Amino acid sequence: MNHDRYPDDYIAGILNSVKTIALTGASPNPARPSNGVMGYLLSRGYNVIPVNPGQAGKQIQGQLVYARLADIPVPVDMVDVFRASEYLHGVVDEALALALRPKVIWSQLGVRDDAAAAKAEAAGIKIVMDRCPAIEIPRLAA
Repeated sequence: MNHDRYPDDYIAGILNSVKTIALTGASPNPARPSNGVMGYLLSRGYNVIPVNPGQAGKQIQGQLVYARLADIPVPVDMVDVFRASEYLHGVVDEALALALRPKVIWSQLGVRDDAAAAKAEAAGIKIVMDRCPAIEIPRLAA
């Protein structure tokens, strides 16, 4: 897939089908974008599970934080990546190692790694890069 543009129906289909989202790079700091987006997704009815090794065992936005994807005790539909581009490949590898893989890996604004995307897509996982669900949801009225 060409990741320079996404059809609106592709994005809307993802946002309307996922329910449980693992948010990697979650921050307890309300000034950080990951914290605001997490709060927004929670307000829209998504089950959001924060992932941050430095915060594991604590809570962010009232949700228990896990150190890594493999520690989450329930299957996730989507992994939302709030990490720098150089970490996207590692997140893809971590997702591919799960017994129940997510349907989608979504990387936030400015986060892109085409090789990581190709690896995930080859394993049947949908990819969205350089987009924010908190921008796309109101735009598409998802």
